[in-house]
Amino acid sequence: MADDQHLPSDVSTPYESVDEHEIKKNITEADELKQEGNESFRASRWSEALVSYRTALSQLPRRKPQPPSSDNSQDDTSDHGGARSASSGEVPTREEGPEPASIPSELEAECAKARAVLNANIGACLVKLSDYSGAVESCTQSLLDDPHYIKALQRRAASNEHLDTWSSLTQAQEDYKSLLELLPPTSPQVAQTKRSLQLLEPRQQAAQKKEMAEMTGKLKNLGNSILGNFGLSTDNFKFEPNGQGGYSMNFAR
Repeated sequence: MADDQHLPSDVSTPYESVDEHEIKKNITEADELKQEGNESFRASRWSEALVSYRTALSQLPRRKPQPPSSDNSQDDTSDHGGARSASSGEVPTREEGPEPASIPSELEAECAKARAVLNANIGACLVKLSDYSGAVESCTQSLLDDPHYIKALQRRAASNEHLDTWSSLTQAQEDYKSLLELLPPTSPQVAQTKRSLQLLEPRQQAAQKKEMAEMTGKLKNLGNSILGNFGLSTDNFKFEPNGQGGYSMNFAR
């Protein structure tokens, strides 16, 4: 897998430091690097493709900062033919610097599309390299630029399935539901997405029970370590339904 030393530490150029002509030039250079990455990907050289995509991403202005809001949600396989794609966890978001108001909205949209393509392609490489956590982060970054990007949603859902935790499977469920809203009714992917969602539900419930049991076990062990000093254990405390939707605790020797 590629490592970060191939990239400058502060990847992506701020809008404020360049003029419109330079941004257009950077977009062209990023596209050329993306094509190199596509060739490497088609040849199954995943690490080389990853470096090309990340280097291409570093040529583009960073994402415009989101205005603060109470609902701070992030919704955010390789689209080598020029479709849009997901972003890597190594790429910082634009939290710093003034608002780039002088950049034409058309140019901002072009940069956003290019970032989404590259970030999704980065996600595709990370999937091939079995870095599913990184792929999830990359696809999330892609979706910040294009929340309706179907391939990024599909890739993030599949990667979260591989992580196989309660939270990751829950996120996969949400992505599959989003896909069902976005896909045309006649798309052949609708049936597969419904099937994936159906198969996911028992896995998500099993993961929830497993993690809750593990958490309960740890809390019980902690309680026993404390109560043991007084000759007691958590078994001395019984919780029973009180008929009002809650539980009452009874102490028994």
